[in-house]
Amino acid sequence: MRLSAMGDVAMTVPVLRAFVKQYPEVKITVISRPFFKPFFDGIPNLDFFAFDEKERHKGFAGLLKLFQDVKKLKIDAFADLHNVLRSKIVSLLFALSGKKRATVDKGREGKKELTRAENKIFKQLPTMFERHAKVFQELGFPIDLSNPEFPKKGTLSSEILEIIGDKNQKLIGIAPFAQYDSKVYPQDLMQEVIAKLAANKDYKIVLFGGGKKEIEILDSFAKPFENVINMAGKIKFQQELQLISNLDVMLSMDSGNAHIAAMLGVKVITLWGATHPYAGFLPFNQTMENALTSDRNQYPQLPTSVYGNKIVDGYQDAMRTIIPDEIVNKIQSLL
Repeated sequence: MRLSAMGDVAMTVPVLRAFVKQYPEVKITVISRPFFKPFFDGIPNLDFFAFDEKERHKGFAGLLKLFQDVKKLKIDAFADLHNVLRSKIVSLLFALSGKKRATVDKGREGKKELTRAENKIFKQLPTMFERHAKVFQELGFPIDLSNPEFPKKGTLSSEILEIIGDKNQKLIGIAPFAQYDSKVYPQDLMQEVIAKLAANKDYKIVLFGGGKKEIEILDSFAKPFENVINMAGKIKFQQELQLISNLDVMLSMDSGNAHIAAMLGVKVITLWGATHPYAGFLPFNQTMENALTSDRNQYPQLPTSVYGNKIVDGYQDAMRTIIPDEIVNKIQSLL
């Protein structure tokens, strides 16, 4: 399996957990970037194969090497959960060598109908989890996703405890960024949400992000409050996963952090701007009630995009229709 962005990879994890539980006699090898290995740690009967995109597996010749490398593992079937050029080439090579293969259907037509301005068809599309499960069904392994099991909470390292203190308060995670601005809740409103939560001394709020600019913004969010802590740039990725697994609730945009928290069994509240959960990216095992969407009466063209990468004039303020009090009340209702 060849996977890409953080959210895409995280969305495969609950499906693979269900698979290994329901087919304990089958061994799975996940092919992905080395960075994502911690996602799969502790899953039984699952091996991780690191895809070396910079050297050994670079370019077309590299994909041939990748095929040869993976073929040595005596693969019986190939599940392409990514459906991009690279994964298609490797999948084709397995097919030509007589192996069964199946590729995820990303439902591009339905997504076009959902996001177009004219003649929009506003309806729930299959989730990515259903789409991934269908790939395994095509290979002869139907999966039931209705009774998910999640990993145990991670043990918090001394480095994490040094930063956040003892965990005697409710831990609220906030990941206020996303790849595209059209999916990011306005900063002034997010500050309001944080201030209202921080007023309750029984809450400890931990902020997630990365990159210099994001760290500066998170520092400014945390500075006025004793019980708000910016974790960005302070701990390793694996430690971040340990911390997220210990949250009581995560507030996130439509972004990778939402899917990471969900794969760890944490309750997730998501905020949606240009995008919408109907496109199939509601985090795993979460309810529609916990997905707060921008007002479609005021902004009838929503969703305008599947990934948030399309700018529609006049829609820059769509997320302002999600009121800070609504978010705070939703968080408190889950605690």
